[in-house]
Amino acid sequence: MDVPVPVPVPRQRAGSTVASAPAPENTGDAPETSGKAADLTLLVIEDDPAGTFSAPELPAAGGARVRVRTARNLTEAERLLTDDIHCILVDLALPGRDDGDGDGLAPLKHVLRLAPRHAVLALAAEGDGERAAAAVRVGAQDFLFRDELDSRLLSRAIRYAVERKRADIAQRQLTESRLRAQENARLERGLLPTPLLQGSNLRFASRYRPGRSRALLGGDFYDTVRTPDGTVHVMIGDVCGHGPDEAALGVELRIAWRALTFAGLSGDVLLSTLQKVLEHERESEEIFATLCTVDIAPDGRRAGLCLAGHPSPLVVRAGRAPDLLAYDEGGPALGLLPRARWPRREIALGEAWSLMMYTDGLIEGRVGPDTRQRLGQEGLVALVGRLLARGLSGEDLLEAAVSEVRELNGGELTDDVAVLLLDRVRVGDRLPGATAVAV
Repeated sequence: MDVPVPVPVPRQRAGSTVASAPAPENTGDAPETSGKAADLTLLVIEDDPAGTFSAPELPAAGGARVRVRTARNLTEAERLLTDDIHCILVDLALPGRDDGDGDGLAPLKHVLRLAPRHAVLALAAEGDGERAAAAVRVGAQDFLFRDELDSRLLSRAIRYAVERKRADIAQRQLTESRLRAQENARLERGLLPTPLLQGSNLRFASRYRPGRSRALLGGDFYDTVRTPDGTVHVMIGDVCGHGPDEAALGVELRIAWRALTFAGLSGDVLLSTLQKVLEHERESEEIFATLCTVDIAPDGRRAGLCLAGHPSPLVVRAGRAPDLLAYDEGGPALGLLPRARWPRREIALGEAWSLMMYTDGLIEGRVGPDTRQRLGQEGLVALVGRLLARGLSGEDLLEAAVSEVRELNGGELTDDVAVLLLDRVRVGDRLPGATAVAV
């Protein structure tokens, strides 16, 4: 049992004590508190049947008190160790089974394992300084000598232990957060690869924004590679859903696409093989993925297009307004039909052009905060036309497009957004709003 009194004096078995002490911030295991000052609870575990352990009383101050609970052994301590305990005082003289280290700290180590998020103090006999110091090395926040203990020292030690434990937990959480951020960054690099375009005269730009709050990864994925024959292959896709499982599946599909492309597969054969990968790796038969692939001939003037339930790319040719690559013969999304086909269509691009590929997250946002009307593909064409008229191109064009779509929506888009841009501009030719460069 525990009884609040104005002073921390662990004298009675039934419990009673403490002194003033500030309330710690909530660390997960300890109860959340509010107000300027809150009570703390100390659990004393000491082998003292006669109740001789005592400390002089100290008047409480500031309205805060420390409640004391006492336990005669570890079994009783486990029963009393509830979530409202803030600090544990462990008598190093407690009997306990040797853990093999020969340091006499087995009971303390048991408590540390039992309560990893609680502040722990070690209580040692005078002259047992070596073992007291060892207690701190194995995880206790501090140690106290029984013969020197008074309530002022105990009150200060409790406050110090609670604050130090809170700081230790915060530091550990910060370290874990940094490690998670580094891991997510590595995963992001796998999802958003560096394009392999060495030797190509095409310019590449991309933007990616996951729909999940605080996420780095989403179900959208893309890749761009140049094969030894000079053909540039580009792909963009979208796994249905927005969670980490969908992001992982997107990574698998992207890696499979790159490997199959370098192996010489393209068009319907490549997509059929990707569908087999999807069917094998997905967790549910309801999971599917849309995909758009484009293979650009070495001369850069023509390309092949395959659509698997994905929005058609937007193209801007020299001297012409932006337009969609009309294609009504695309196949279904991957994973929907077991024997589907995805016809490849030949497209004339010309001397100078820009090709924008995107996922549906870019066109499904609303055109105003108070309307249900979606932007759609035609709305995207008009938006890109306005941005080109302002002289934007490359990275600036994509950044402005994503930002304007977000503003039209009245806030963050709920779906993942991936958009990429390939440019081919020759000296003497100029795309609407683009600057001519030598290639």
